[in-house]
Amino acid sequence: MPSAVPQCPSMPILNDLGPRICILGPSNSGKSTLADAIARKRGLPVIHLDQLFHIPYSDWVPRPAQEFRQLHDEAIMQEQWVMDGNYTSTLAQRLSRATGFILLDVPTSTSLWRYLRRTWFERDRRGGLAGGRDTVKWQMLHHIAVVTPRNRRRYGDLYERVSLPKIRLATTNDLNHFYDVEQLSRH
Repeated sequence: MPSAVPQCPSMPILNDLGPRICILGPSNSGKSTLADAIARKRGLPVIHLDQLFHIPYSDWVPRPAQEFRQLHDEAIMQEQWVMDGNYTSTLAQRLSRATGFILLDVPTSTSLWRYLRRTWFERDRRGGLAGGRDTVKWQMLHHIAVVTPRNRRRYGDLYERVSLPKIRLATTNDLNHFYDVEQLSRH
């Protein structure tokens, strides 16, 4: 599949996405890191949906569904944001407010490696839960290895239907190239 990122470094890709950017992709594909990098470069507030969905200072305990929806709906009503996370129950509202869309589509093996790396070695990661520490969970391993491939197909179909300005980063090389072309910092 050809790269979705143009090879010309002077082409203004990121600016074409507008002031409200939605980042979607498999678990542990780099959504939060990319969201932070875009937020720093563009001066946009960053919203990590994992932090809205889960109760802070817990072991990733979900909030009540209505509370999450309220926090989500308040967040998308802001004039500017870069938002990462899937949470398909609220995706339609998010996309209706978004001005740009990025789909990360890294391989499952990459997502598994990133999950293990973050649980074993990272203490303060982007998009992490306040007061929480990531640990290896069999449920998450199952989600990445079994559930994500089905979601990946759905996200690909969604990407084709979305009429927003959009970018699909289908490989780790595409993602790295995007960081380079847009002069985004990972730190």
